[in-house]
Amino acid sequence: MSKKVEQAMAFHDKGYNCAQAVACSFCEEFGIDQETMFRVSEGFAANKFRNQKRIELHMCGAVTGMLMVIGMENSVGNLDGKKPSKGDTYKKAKAYAQKFKEMEGSYYCRELKGVATGTPLVPCSQCIANAVELTEQYLASEKA
Repeated sequence: MSKKVEQAMAFHDKGYNCAQAVACSFCEEFGIDQETMFRVSEGFAANKFRNQKRIELHMCGAVTGMLMVIGMENSVGNLDGKKPSKGDTYKKAKAYAQKFKEMEGSYYCRELKGVATGTPLVPCSQCIANAVELTEQYLASEKA
């Protein structure tokens, strides 16, 4: 288990949602303080559909956290026409979401938790670990 995975699991154990656990594990790489990333990713807790007072999100929070980091790495941060384009970020995000889906059978929280079937595919901890590992793979591939 990588240090990033251990860090994400510790965040989750402290009460961070899945998106926060993944995204906050990569703050150092982007010079973002943890409080800011925590706040930015707070609304992306997909598994909160059990509480009817919250918005029902479909994408797994861990995947959402991974996609946030991919956007941070790939985006030029403006629309002035510099490469890579937003389309390039979308393509990379889609590819890594697909890799997650191939590993776990879905990237939808309700399916991963087995809401309709009563049989979960995987626990949140596995989703977080795999999302962090995929994020690490992505960042390593961008540096190569």
